[in-house]
Amino acid sequence: MDPEIQKMREVVLVYLDRSGGLQKFVHDCKKYNDSKQSYAVYRFIISINPSDIAELDATLGNYVLHNPLQAAQIFQSVCFVAIKTLSLIEQLQTEAQISILLKPTHLPPLPSYVLSLSAYPFNYTSQRFYMSEGIVIAMGTVTKYTQGARFLCTEETCPFSEGFRCIRVHCPGATESATVRTDFVCSLCSSPLQEDMKFRVLGDKQIVEMIDAKILNALKGYSIDKSHFRIQAFTLFLRDELANKMTIGNHYRIIGIPACVQNGLQMTACIEVNSVQLYKPNGPSFVSDNFKYLLSLTSSSCWRFTAILANIFASQVVPPGTYNTLKLAILLSLVQTCEKENADYLDLLIMTSDTLVIDRLLNYSLCLLPRGIRHPPSSDIFPSVSKDKHGTGSASIQACSAVLAKGGICYIGDLSSYKKDKLELLQSVLESRTTTVFIPGKKYGEEADQQVTVSVQTNFWSFVDVDSSSKKHTQKENFLIGQMDVSLIPVNLVDGFGLLLYNEFPSCRLSSPVVHHTLKKAINPEAMLYKVSQQFRTQDYEEFILFARNLHIELSSEAESLIQGYYLASRRVRRDSIHGSTLSASALKSLISLAKAHAKLSLRQTVLEEDAVIAILLLESSLTLKHGTSALCITPNPVFPFDLSDENSLQERDIYLMQCHHQLLKFIAAYSPGIHINTNEE
Repeated sequence: MDPEIQKMREVVLVYLDRSGGLQKFVHDCKKYNDSKQSYAVYRFIISINPSDIAELDATLGNYVLHNPLQAAQIFQSVCFVAIKTLSLIEQLQTEAQISILLKPTHLPPLPSYVLSLSAYPFNYTSQRFYMSEGIVIAMGTVTKYTQGARFLCTEETCPFSEGFRCIRVHCPGATESATVRTDFVCSLCSSPLQEDMKFRVLGDKQIVEMIDAKILNALKGYSIDKSHFRIQAFTLFLRDELANKMTIGNHYRIIGIPACVQNGLQMTACIEVNSVQLYKPNGPSFVSDNFKYLLSLTSSSCWRFTAILANIFASQVVPPGTYNTLKLAILLSLVQTCEKENADYLDLLIMTSDTLVIDRLLNYSLCLLPRGIRHPPSSDIFPSVSKDKHGTGSASIQACSAVLAKGGICYIGDLSSYKKDKLELLQSVLESRTTTVFIPGKKYGEEADQQVTVSVQTNFWSFVDVDSSSKKHTQKENFLIGQMDVSLIPVNLVDGFGLLLYNEFPSCRLSSPVVHHTLKKAINPEAMLYKVSQQFRTQDYEEFILFARNLHIELSSEAESLIQGYYLASRRVRRDSIHGSTLSASALKSLISLAKAHAKLSLRQTVLEEDAVIAILLLESSLTLKHGTSALCITPNPVFPFDLSDENSLQERDIYLMQCHHQLLKFIAAYSPGIHINTNEE
């Protein structure tokens, strides 16, 4: 025996003893032994720390990292000797029956261990461990594959005609035909081998498509980053305990062995996954000094900081001071994004005649988040099913805009351009935040039909072109004061969006600053037209939003009472004799979400009454557009009733919002008398 191999076997035994792997191995053997059943293959998973092994023996560490298949054989021989010496599995006969799967805890943080299909060349022939990361864009259903099989020689006098001498075990990247087929011959006498079917060991297999996270930049529709890059999806094989460990749309880091699988005349690069880890990038732990200084200057009021943020936001696209209500709503929606279950969502539906300006504003805002997706009209918003392209015939669930926008924004464009079935599906998703994919079993080789539920954790943005929609249908004549005609869109779908907005400047009378801004940008797209664009850069807003959205927010009792009182009072006020209250149950969720978002935008961790006031005014404005004005009787633009030009205008706005607060308390006292709210007499 090679003395180097013998030395590595001794090191393996020492490592297993020190790391606790030997104890786990003995426990796994006990399960096999207790079953009293003979298997063709006994499979063991051994977790290894490459750093610890390299410290014990550099040669073995090199084997584990760069020649894992041969390293597994060394572990296999050690495990076989341990089983025989300690009599751990009575049924085991030969070393070939042991299958060892090595799972490294990590790989060295060096470029040579990182695999990316956006980089060239792609080394898929080395058969060693690589680390890669990406987003899951397609997932197949779980099917079976052969872990191992027993073959017997057809020549009765051959020693291989009995026992467990001819064992075939699945290797990384190998197809099913490499493990079991009918043309194998005996290595001793060259007679044909025949499989003993009763000893075939099956396992679970799942095929997953992953793509580099850079794809998100390409799906934003507009990007500040002008660099060019190549992106290609790659195939992952998840086997046994890793099946169903991934979720479509999530970002993962994987360790695996690349391989090349032949499917007909095509060769497909793939990765046999060894370990899976959910990847969650850490957001910035700071905001820029300019934002800190602005926050300190406005500390005397709970409303001024967010007012100035909205006033100067997106100055690269629209002039400061224009579209303030819409920009505030966009900022609130941006900070109310996360990947948590049962999160607070804030969807926006905008009624506008200025589709070009609004589209530019929304596109610009998308790029402030890592996952801002502009939905291309040619594809599906929600997951679809297709046949797996690797020749298995099984179903594969394809990701879509809404799933790729997980924890971010999905901008779906003009809502009136979608057909009825798409709008009904969107309404269902807005209500439940899930969508169901139906997989007909007969079509995809399964015995029974399947239904797979996919979580949709994103905020939706959309707009309706008022001019084009008015041409498509006959408008109603009996409007209430403040009400807009939204009859082109189903009522329940409009209610599904948390906020309905109408921008301030109709196209027939565009404000002079917007016209001047558009013309100057057309002449020089890269020009900085305003000083605030240099003081508060796009990158500053990106960092600010990523910081603010990760704040943990709690609702104060005063804010909760104010929200609850307004909601109950509005349900009593907004009702008719036929349908009852016109206020949907989702309105309360929208109120809480708006209030929390305003607290985040103010960099506070507690929702105050002032946050609740802004939330109520925004929602009341939205309800007025849907159903007409109520007894609360707010102004058409309640959050920004006049332009913010200097400190005096900010002071006037504070006084106005205080008056709105007192008016709101009177409204609650009149129409929801059972709610107790503390009022401060001034």
